[in-house]
Amino acid sequence: MKTNGPDVCRPDKEQLLAGLLDDLASATLGTNAPIWVTGHSLGGALALQLAVFAAKRRPRKAHEVRVTTFGESHGGGVGCVVDGVPPKLNLTQEELQFELDRRRPGQSRITTPRDESDTCEILSGVGLDGVTLGTPVAVLVRNKDHRSQDYGEIAVAYRPSHADATYDMKYGVRAIAGGGRSSARETIGRVAAGAIAKKVLKQIAGTEILAYVSQVKDVVAEGVDHAAMTMDDVEANIARCPNEASAEKMIEAIDEVRVKGDSCGGVVTCIVRGCPRGLGAPVFDKLEADLAKAMMSLPATKGFEVGSGFEGVNTTGSEHNDEFYMDEETGLRTRTNRSGGIQGGISNGEIIELKIAFKPTSTITRPQNTVNRDGVDVELKARGRHDPCVVPRAVPMVESMVALVLVDHLMMQYAQCNLLGRDDYSDLVQGNMKTLYDPAFIGGDGEGGDMSAKDMSAAFSED
Repeated sequence: MKTNGPDVCRPDKEQLLAGLLDDLASATLGTNAPIWVTGHSLGGALALQLAVFAAKRRPRKAHEVRVTTFGESHGGGVGCVVDGVPPKLNLTQEELQFELDRRRPGQSRITTPRDESDTCEILSGVGLDGVTLGTPVAVLVRNKDHRSQDYGEIAVAYRPSHADATYDMKYGVRAIAGGGRSSARETIGRVAAGAIAKKVLKQIAGTEILAYVSQVKDVVAEGVDHAAMTMDDVEANIARCPNEASAEKMIEAIDEVRVKGDSCGGVVTCIVRGCPRGLGAPVFDKLEADLAKAMMSLPATKGFEVGSGFEGVNTTGSEHNDEFYMDEETGLRTRTNRSGGIQGGISNGEIIELKIAFKPTSTITRPQNTVNRDGVDVELKARGRHDPCVVPRAVPMVESMVALVLVDHLMMQYAQCNLLGRDDYSDLVQGNMKTLYDPAFIGGDGEGGDMSAKDMSAAFSED
């Protein structure tokens, strides 16, 4: 398509650019051919304009696993819908509950005293034999212990550094009781979805995701071995720090602000062992970019680092570079891991190392100066039950979001890089009904299910 200068300068130039893009898309449909946009003088300017216009039209990345969370802190309940879960995955309510129990309130004196069991219900997506169906998995946790009367003061006064004011700015209305969707209670859905993602990663690749509290206020954990630490080490104390001496100091720091009606922040470190190589994309969807977005979507987050992070700026290239070597058992390795397991936006098989900074909890009982909805300066002393430090309960939240990003990239990697090169596609051919009639293929572990066709027929007849 040739377009002269005066034409593209018309008011309807965007329609012309859109038409040009549509023609280019049709011409390259079904190919991987790159499109080069170039020009000279005015043509160069128009080429740049076309490129910018094309970037604006670029569709959002299609996720293999899509998670929708729902509910408010003081509503009937909270939960999630997870679409894209692979079929034939063995999944139990108990597996989800284990992760939710790690996140629930009322665990210790350094967390909110709200008394919720956070018992989950799987509403859909799992069959009678306990395996996923490939359809959306819906999980519900009903709210039981909410005290909406504690939020009378913030009905008109904005809590400093909280979402009260910005929610009003955006929507003109907000869920006052419990903070609605700005409450960390929204993360229940994330943790439930993350438990599913963890199961997929463990079963397919043996991937292990572990997070722990590495800093509270100015107390920094010492001597944590990322290659050897276990879940039991993390869960050994209420601070969720695998170093006992550091954990005691963290608990003291939280207690100090708690009794004063104040709060403090901290850092959660997350590691991934056994991450498959090759996850991530080289440009816009770099693995660390998606991880950063996931982490920064969690409540109270203010910072993200991968590998050496900000400390890396104090080194030279020769000091920071991770030299390669050949390991007899595992192949290509790096002698150091300042890259944090990700290079060029793609996982390299080393331990992925992330740090996420959480600010002090916004809602405190100490008097603070603020403004009400009428624009009048007032003093606010908030009530309610809130975490004096969010990081101990943030540990399973971080793990869950990391798992969701990794399983998304794992499925996209398989779809892009493992589709071609197969010798046999018979299992993908429409009309091949072997898997529907052979009991050996009914189940979630690839080795035969728990229910035969006869058993399934009997179960359905009971309904």
